[in-house]
Amino acid sequence: MATCTHLDEITLTQLPDAVDGCEDCLASGGVWLHLRICLCCGHVGCCDDSPNRHASAHGAQPGHAIMRSIEPGEDWSWCFRDEIAMRIPEITGAPRIPPSPMLS
Repeated sequence: MATCTHLDEITLTQLPDAVDGCEDCLASGGVWLHLRICLCCGHVGCCDDSPNRHASAHGAQPGHAIMRSIEPGEDWSWCFRDEIAMRIPEITGAPRIPPSPMLS
């Protein structure tokens, strides 16, 4: 079974109480579909089904290998380097998120 070799990069184990949306979309006036958070630094980006794919762009940077979905009811994480999905039970919290502007 494949395993993630970047778990030591995780610094965020408690998710924030709430987020405002994709940080990059908010800064540029863009829209997002689903939100992801970098477990290495806490940056919130948008999913690959969003026009700008900010979470993947962020994950391509060195030291930001693992992100987690913060969509309600989802608890999966993804390692961009090892290309593996996983659940990390040590990550806790369920942030309040705004509705997707793409679904409005």
